[in-house]
Amino acid sequence: MRETKNFIDWEGGKMKIYNIAAFADNKNGGNLAGVVLDSDNLTREEMQNIAKGIGYSETAFVMKSDKADFRVRFFTPVDEVDLCGHATIATYNLLRDLDYIKKGDYLQETKAGILKIKVYEDNVYMEQNIPKFMDIVEKKEIMDCFDKMNFDYIGESPAQVVSTGLKDIIFSVRDLKTLWTLEPNYEKMIELSEKYDVVGIHVFCTETIEGNTAHARDFAPRYGIKEESATGTANGALACYMLKYLDYNRRNFVIEQGDCMKTPSRIYVELKFEGVEIEEVYVGGKAVSVD
Repeated sequence: MRETKNFIDWEGGKMKIYNIAAFADNKNGGNLAGVVLDSDNLTREEMQNIAKGIGYSETAFVMKSDKADFRVRFFTPVDEVDLCGHATIATYNLLRDLDYIKKGDYLQETKAGILKIKVYEDNVYMEQNIPKFMDIVEKKEIMDCFDKMNFDYIGESPAQVVSTGLKDIIFSVRDLKTLWTLEPNYEKMIELSEKYDVVGIHVFCTETIEGNTAHARDFAPRYGIKEESATGTANGALACYMLKYLDYNRRNFVIEQGDCMKTPSRIYVELKFEGVEIEEVYVGGKAVSVD
């Protein structure tokens, strides 16, 4: 049984918490996000304290917007982030299930910009920013973040900072066994993340469990997240990376994540592009309440 909190005590009284597993088909999978509705009167400090008390990798705070249908802010236990994929998927699946919204297209105001949301009967897709390919990271720097790693384990494509809303270092390893047996050095990861000003390190291989596009693991200790079982923004960046470097001339991706944590997640990515220019990025999936 996954530990959840339905209410949390804070300075203003009791706050209702919705516990939603995003990118999941059932309560045992996906990435847990806290969702707090009607958050307009909360201060930044109060939202941070609530997120810390909940303790999930991210908590979404939903409020009114004069620029979009909703404004949503995202907090890890230690800091605010501009955007969170899995918490967005959790939020809009919840809003539909509670009849706040119906199937259709919506706009979400975030610190990463105004983004489109597509709400379907049993899943949600969120728009991400057009990818930005930034610093190339020396592979020796990556190796220092994992104990017992050597060059034989790393894929041929470059390790690079990529962002479709949040910056992550994307790099590949040779196979699923290598990916699952990685031994992270969190102190080194924090140092590297601060050096390149990224959220974390997103590692993948093209060997998969179910014949999908890729299998990934995500580490973000800089923001208090040792490992995340489903990461929307990083997998949007990963799909763009694969299109650029691995000659994956496809528009639909399914990324496996969380299986080694015993919380299997499946993240769907849709790309629209002409030639080499990516025009739209959408990340989506299902979400279920674990209350």
